[in-house]
Amino acid sequence: MGPSASLSLVAMFHLVRSKDFYEMETEYNKNMLPGKDVDVSLSLHINRISGVDESKEEIALDVFLHVYWEDPRIWILGNASQVELTWDKDPKFWIPDLYIRQLREMKVLTLFQDLASIRLYDNSTLRISIGATIIIKCDMDFVLYPLDVQTCAVDFGSYKYTLTDMKFHWRDDPLIFPSDFGDGFRLPRYVVSFVTDNRLNVIYYGDGNHSTARLVITLSRELRSHLLESYLPSTLFVVMSWGSFVVMPEVVPGRMVLLVTTLLSLVTMFDTIRNNSPSALELKCIEVWLISCTLFVFLALVEYFIVLFGMRYDKHWRHKKHDLDGGGGAPSRPPLFGSNKVHATSGNDVSGEEDSTAKAQLPVPQQQMLTTNNGPAQVVTSTGKLRFQLVTRHVILYCGSPRGTLDQVSLALFPLCFILFSVMYWISYINESRRKSLAAVV
Repeated sequence: MGPSASLSLVAMFHLVRSKDFYEMETEYNKNMLPGKDVDVSLSLHINRISGVDESKEEIALDVFLHVYWEDPRIWILGNASQVELTWDKDPKFWIPDLYIRQLREMKVLTLFQDLASIRLYDNSTLRISIGATIIIKCDMDFVLYPLDVQTCAVDFGSYKYTLTDMKFHWRDDPLIFPSDFGDGFRLPRYVVSFVTDNRLNVIYYGDGNHSTARLVITLSRELRSHLLESYLPSTLFVVMSWGSFVVMPEVVPGRMVLLVTTLLSLVTMFDTIRNNSPSALELKCIEVWLISCTLFVFLALVEYFIVLFGMRYDKHWRHKKHDLDGGGGAPSRPPLFGSNKVHATSGNDVSGEEDSTAKAQLPVPQQQMLTTNNGPAQVVTSTGKLRFQLVTRHVILYCGSPRGTLDQVSLALFPLCFILFSVMYWISYINESRRKSLAAVV
């Protein structure tokens, strides 16, 4: 029989009528292991990545799977180094029950016939090669989206035979890629890389430990598009909101239009990105960023409301003080810290004019206390409520200062807070992404 012979095992049994062959055919049992502690080695030719479905958490691959094992009960008659056997879905010899734990669906590729072959080598080694499209279920976590790195472990093993009967491992050249593979398969949103785990991996299926050969698939997301489409526009919107601090507070339409338009743009961007991004149980990384940017713009709008209220209160207080002073004299703001004690005397010791003057100089609560008190001389102290009112009044007047003091402070405070937030955001999420990637590989 020459090296190029291609016969099925059954055909060899019928064509070669030797006594030894008939005895082997009678004694051969395809349901029995070739022996104890059978070694099954694997290699994988990854042709391409058909797609990644984030909603279903699936990866589709076009591969050629090669499975090697040794069966000393079968050998080649003659000097041939290898023989191609005809593929049969119900072979007449023993084959390992390969089980892929994360397999969702597998479809053998077909052209004129199934893309599958069986090869027998002169050392009684058999090799099955199958071309198929396989869909792998991958548990994905999108909390760090778009800084997430998805790691999927695919286990090739046996469900029937335990570790004492069969061991799976990768060959010396486990992975074969196309010539244009480069550093990884580049998809529109991912860079996909493959690594084989050469350690002894064991999975417990309920009746014992089962040996598996593990393939680790890593999906690294392309961050450049998200930086240009999401992070950069949202940052520019926040910077634009700071321009409201240099607009005169009296120009209400211009300043309100700038802040409200920026706020609505961020809300629309957040809603669009949330609908187009994969779902997660918690707030995703990009959602935290957009919500924070929206809050910065909203706080700038609140700051303008405070300025408008302070201006209105300041104007009202100036008119009231002008009326109290009889229209003369420059208005002055009430003192925050004055005398804590006011000595009240009886009406017989002082004239009515002096008494009214003293009442006019006191705050309203103290005047009421002096009017209702007809007894001997007492000490009336200002309460904590009065102090709180005075502090509130001075804060409001400070916010409504015609010189725009609050706007000046906000123009320095808002950029500083945003820079601190950005630094903490990127450092924390990048470190968390690296930590999870290393933990998944280990």
